[in-house]
Amino acid sequence: MTETLASWAEEFIAVFSKGGEVLLSLMGGILPTLVVLLTAVNALIRLIGVEKIEGLGRAAAQPGIQWYPVRYMVLPFLAVFFLTNPMAYTMGRFLPERFKPAFYDSAVSFVHPILGIFPHANPGELFVYTGIAAGITTLGYGLGDLAVRYLLVGLVVIFIRGIVTEAITKVMIARKENA
Repeated sequence: MTETLASWAEEFIAVFSKGGEVLLSLMGGILPTLVVLLTAVNALIRLIGVEKIEGLGRAAAQPGIQWYPVRYMVLPFLAVFFLTNPMAYTMGRFLPERFKPAFYDSAVSFVHPILGIFPHANPGELFVYTGIAAGITTLGYGLGDLAVRYLLVGLVVIFIRGIVTEAITKVMIARKENA
């Protein structure tokens, strides 16, 4: 019985020892990069000015098809880049209620595609990109092309999702008003 308890205790501690090894490997790898990148992004926000970033949100709320790319590509990109996940979703506060679900859909759908080039945007989910990247490097391909393609496809997807979700929201609001 004592040997079994001792064995369990050793296995329990081994889990934390392995976690410590992983933490140390991250501290010598991605964590310093993320800290420096996050510092640079915060400095950039201060240089540009919060009021200008907020002004873009108000401009994106204007009616018309010409504002779709601003509302569902530019605004989500900037929100995820500057505010990171999960604060990016707060940029939707500058949009009327009818656009908020579509903006949220676009922004939440973009937190992974941006990681290859801008890992500070969603460091908690970096394992998704690094898992894919590990497979690509094992095959002997470079990560630059993967990161750019991941970002471009993500922009197309969030644009489509924004438009579709806006249309669905419009139908749902009409149903609610007619009920």
